[in-house]
Amino acid sequence: MASRVAPCGTWASPLSAAGVAAGRLRLSAVQIDGSDIYWVEGRPHEAGRYGLVRRRADGLVEEVVPPGFNVRTRVHEYGGGACLVADGVVYAVNFADQRVYRVGAPGVVEPLTPAGASAQSAPEDAVNQPGASRGAAGGAPGWFYADFDIDRRRRHLVCVREDHTQEGREPVNTIVSIALDGDPLSPAQVLASGCDFYSSPRLGPDGSTLAWLSWRHPLMPWDGTELWVADRDDAGALVHARKVAGGDRESICQPGWSPDGTLYFVSDRDGWWKLYRSDRSIEPVIVNAPPDAEFGRPEWILGTATWRFAEPSRLVVSYTQRGRWRLGLVELPSGRLSELAPDVQPDEWLATTPQHVVLVAGFDASPDAVVRVDLVTGAVETIREASTLRLDPGDVSIAEPIEFPTDGDRTAHAFYYAPRNKDYAPPPGQAPPLIVISHGGPTSAAHPTFDLHVQFWTGRGFAVVDVNYGGSSGYGRAYRERLNGQWGVVDVADVINAARFLSAGGRADPDRLIIRGGSAGGYTTLAALTFHPGVFRAGASYYGVSDLEVLELDTHKFESRYSHSLIGPYPDRKALYRARSPIHAIDRLACPLILLQGLEDKVVPPNQSQMMADAVRAKGLPVAYLAFDGEQHGFRKAETIQRCLEAELYFYGKVFGFMPADRMDPVRIDNL
Repeated sequence: MASRVAPCGTWASPLSAAGVAAGRLRLSAVQIDGSDIYWVEGRPHEAGRYGLVRRRADGLVEEVVPPGFNVRTRVHEYGGGACLVADGVVYAVNFADQRVYRVGAPGVVEPLTPAGASAQSAPEDAVNQPGASRGAAGGAPGWFYADFDIDRRRRHLVCVREDHTQEGREPVNTIVSIALDGDPLSPAQVLASGCDFYSSPRLGPDGSTLAWLSWRHPLMPWDGTELWVADRDDAGALVHARKVAGGDRESICQPGWSPDGTLYFVSDRDGWWKLYRSDRSIEPVIVNAPPDAEFGRPEWILGTATWRFAEPSRLVVSYTQRGRWRLGLVELPSGRLSELAPDVQPDEWLATTPQHVVLVAGFDASPDAVVRVDLVTGAVETIREASTLRLDPGDVSIAEPIEFPTDGDRTAHAFYYAPRNKDYAPPPGQAPPLIVISHGGPTSAAHPTFDLHVQFWTGRGFAVVDVNYGGSSGYGRAYRERLNGQWGVVDVADVINAARFLSAGGRADPDRLIIRGGSAGGYTTLAALTFHPGVFRAGASYYGVSDLEVLELDTHKFESRYSHSLIGPYPDRKALYRARSPIHAIDRLACPLILLQGLEDKVVPPNQSQMMADAVRAKGLPVAYLAFDGEQHGFRKAETIQRCLEAELYFYGKVFGFMPADRMDPVRIDNL
C-alpha cells in the first residue's frame, strides 16, 4: 500500500506513549543455581519495584521474594549486586530497610543483618540510569550491603558494606563477612578497611583466598583502582594482603578466579580494557583481541560481569567495538577469541554452565530479553522479554553508527535513527526534525539496541541521534579522558557537531534541531542551549543540572569528587564552576525549553530545574515545567513515563507549529 505523505511530527504511530510506559521491564542480575535461572526485573507497573524471578528446570516461572520486597541496594547510591543465589537459597537486600535477608520457602524471609536504614527517599538504583549528577542520599542512617560472594566452608556471606551510622560524617566503606547462622543483631566482621571505596570481593575456589578492588578520593573506578589479594585464616580473617596490580592511572574491574585458582581481571593498562590473568606474572588472556575492543565497562553499579568460565578450558566474554557489544568464546590455553551469536548484544550480566551462557541481551529490532545461548551452536532461547509489545518491521528504525568531525580535528561517535513508519512519507524535499540525545554519566555510553523511547519519536517522523561524545566509554581510555577538565565543553561541542553533520548531509532539518538529555545529559542539554544559542530550536531537560556549584555542595560520597576531574578541584576553581553553569547564562538562551523533574530527587534536587524554569520564564521565553510527586532520580512509574513523552510531543508541536496525531492532555507553556 502506498505511503501517505504528511509532515514529519504528524505521523500516526502504532506505538503510544502508554505502550512505551507499560511495555518495558528492567531486566538485570542473571544468575544460575543448579538447573534454575534467576533474574531481577524492575517493573514500572509496580512503581518501579525490583522483583526476583526464577525459571525452574521444568520451565515454570515464579516469583521468589514476597510482594512488596524490593530487591535493591543503596551502596554507592547507584546500587547493583543486591542479591545472590547459592545452593537453592536466596540472599537479598530489601530497599525499604537495606537489611540482608535469607529467602527460603515462598514468602518466608529472615533477616541476617541488624535493622538500620530507611531508604524511602533514596535515588534510583542506576540499572538503567548512570548519572554524573549528585546529591545527598537522604533517609535515616544505617548499613547498606551489596556485591555478595558466599563462603560455604565458614557459612558466611562476604560483601561490601557502607556504614552511614555516624551522622554528619562521610559514610565508611568496608568489606565484611556476615554469619549465616549467627544472631542478626550482631554486627558483621570487618575484613578490609581503610580505603574510601571497595568492590568486587571474590573468593577463590576453596575459600582460602580473597580478591577485591579498592580506590581512594578523588578517583572514580574508571580512573584508577587497585587489585588486592589476601589469604584467609581458619576464622576467615585476611592475612598476607598484597597488591597485584593497579594504581591512579590503571582502571581494573571484574576480578575473579579460574577453577584452578588463577586470578583473572580486566585492566586498561594498555589504554583499553582487556582481560588479563596473574599467576607468576601478569599476562593477557586473549591473543587475537581486536585492538579497538574493550572487555570492561565503567562500574557505576556493582555485581556486573563481562566474563565467566564455562568450563576450565573455556571462557565466555562480552566486549564492545565502536559502541556495539558482542558475545564471544575464548578457548584456553590458546587464547583465541571467536564471536558467538552475532545478533545478541550483551548487557552487564553473564552466567554460565558448561553448555550455555545466560544473559540480558539487547537486539537491533526487538526488546531486551533474558536469553540462553548454546555454546556449541549459538542458538538463542528467549526466557523473558522486557516487553511483549511488537512493532511491524516497517515501523522499526535500526541504529546506524556514524562518525563525524568535531572540535580539535577529532572524530566523535553516535548512532543515527532515521524516521520510520510504513504508512507515512515526508513531503518531497523535507528533511526531518532531529532530536539529539546526550546520555547520562557522563562516563557512560549510548548503545544501538532497540529502545521504545527512540521508536516513539522515529515512528512520528523525527530523526534521532544518540551521541557518544568525548568522555563516553567503549572507545578506550584516551577517549574517556577527553572530558577531563572539559565537562560542558567537549560534550557540548560533540552534540552540536553531530547535529551539524547530519544537517549538512540532508538528514536533519537545520531549522528544527532539538536536544534532550537526563541527569548529566540534562546538563549537556542546558549548556548547549545557553552557551551556543541558535544551534538548537528547542530543548528538553530531565532532572538536569543547571548550577554546578550548588550540586558540588550537595553530594553523596561516591561522586563527591567526580567534578574535580570533570571540571577542576573545588573551591580552587569556583569561578570555573560558575562560568560553566547554565543558570548563570540565561541571558544567552534563545529557544523554548521544557523541564521535567521528580520532587523526591536527592541526586539532582528539584531546585535545579525550578531555578531554570523561573529564570527562563522571567526572560520571556517559552517554558514548561512538569514536576512529579513520588519520583526520584530517573522516572520509574508508568504514568510518569507516559506523561513525559506526551508532554514533550505536545511541546514540540506547539513550538514548531504542527499538530500531532496523538490525543493527549495539554501542557502549560508560559510565554508561548
